[in-house]
Amino acid sequence: MVAAPAEVQRWQDSGGAWRVAFSDEDRATVELLRCDGGEIVDRLTLTDARDVRWAAVQAAADRD
Repeated sequence: MVAAPAEVQRWQDSGGAWRVAFSDEDRATVELLRCDGGEIVDRLTLTDARDVRWAAVQAAADRD
């Protein structure tokens, strides 16, 4: 299992929610949400291969 990117893990540890908005072979976009899962507070663009792989796994799990 690939660990979450540090920025996403810190956000989650602080009580925030997140979702993978986009993922392809080269990059992924993660939306950081308020703790109630509502409003988008920020967006992260992931380009590191490990982080992109993590996002692809998360996106696939959300579809199931």
